[in-house]
Amino acid sequence: MFKKGIKGNNIFEVKCLRRIKQEKIFTKILVGSIIFILIGILCLYVYITYQNIEIDDSNYTATKTQSTANAQTVESIQENSQTIADVIEETNKKVVGISKLQNLGNTIFSKSQENELGLGTGFIVSENGYIISNAHVAGEKFSRCYVTLENGINYDGKVVWSDSNLDLAVVKIEAKNLPCVVLGDSSKIRVGETVYAIGNPIGYEFRRTVTSGIISAKNRTIKIDEKDKSSYMTDLIQTDATINPGNSGGPLIYPNGDVIGINTVKISSAEGIGFAIPINIIKQIIQSYKDTGDFQEATIGIYAYDKEVIPYLNNAKVATFEKGIYVAQITPNGPADNTELKENDIITSIDNVEINTMNSLREYIFTKKPGDEVTLKVTKGKVNKEVKIVLGKK
Repeated sequence: MFKKGIKGNNIFEVKCLRRIKQEKIFTKILVGSIIFILIGILCLYVYITYQNIEIDDSNYTATKTQSTANAQTVESIQENSQTIADVIEETNKKVVGISKLQNLGNTIFSKSQENELGLGTGFIVSENGYIISNAHVAGEKFSRCYVTLENGINYDGKVVWSDSNLDLAVVKIEAKNLPCVVLGDSSKIRVGETVYAIGNPIGYEFRRTVTSGIISAKNRTIKIDEKDKSSYMTDLIQTDATINPGNSGGPLIYPNGDVIGINTVKISSAEGIGFAIPINIIKQIIQSYKDTGDFQEATIGIYAYDKEVIPYLNNAKVATFEKGIYVAQITPNGPADNTELKENDIITSIDNVEINTMNSLREYIFTKKPGDEVTLKVTKGKVNKEVKIVLGKK
């Protein structure tokens, strides 16, 4: 009985030992799992921290890149300003002062006296001395004027072509190897583009003043009231670049130096409203003088209005129209007289070239010679017709 009891106790001890051993194993597994989880959490933390460091580095790189871009932008603006300054400096060499001369007649002391009237502006368009200005600056055809170059040298100038309706003139001086401007394309100008006006405002002491602005509008029409009559300037470029008396005849240029207009007039009752004549209208005339030394001007023999002029007329007889130009008067014994073209007709095209302004008609006729025949498309009410006219000499 005693021995049997001892054996039972041994069995119990063995079971206890096994249980203790199993608990130790479980404890090791649990501890290992906890350690493994902690290591995983630690690794995850390190990974996230590393990623944040890369993001910060990326932000630093982006900030650095932005700072570099800003610096480059400032540098670009400075370079652009320098480039414009260079363009202005070069253009100034091609801008001249023009003083119109008035013949005072004979006196007891001298056969003839001349008086210098004010100072306007012009610009050189050919190496051999052709200059563009306003008619009210240089005078009528065959008038004489003084021309002062940028270097201070004075020349006697002769007006070889002038048109008071367009307020344009071409002056010739006897000189060679002159610097000359580049003529741009005024048909491609856009509202909002930057422009610069150069001229001699007020007097000689402010010669070659440069003002800047934008193209404020295109195809403007203004009424010019004179002592005995009123006239209209059409198809003008409006700009807020300051234009003062003396600026007339000077160039309106792009930042690259191309001339797109001839400064002509400002609204005296307002600030920042000036006007320039589009350069394209005189290109053919200049080219003819450069090629042949002469220009044979043709004429169609009519006086017509753009639709923008009609509101100024207060004439109930004038019909409204959307396209073309209104024939107000046909010159007696002129090219259009005794043809099918009549007063109150609307000219819509010439040789299939659409016409909507009087200047566009003039510009086309400047490409022709006296004796050339042109075909007009004309409307009057619901009637459409074609009229052929042989151009005369102006």
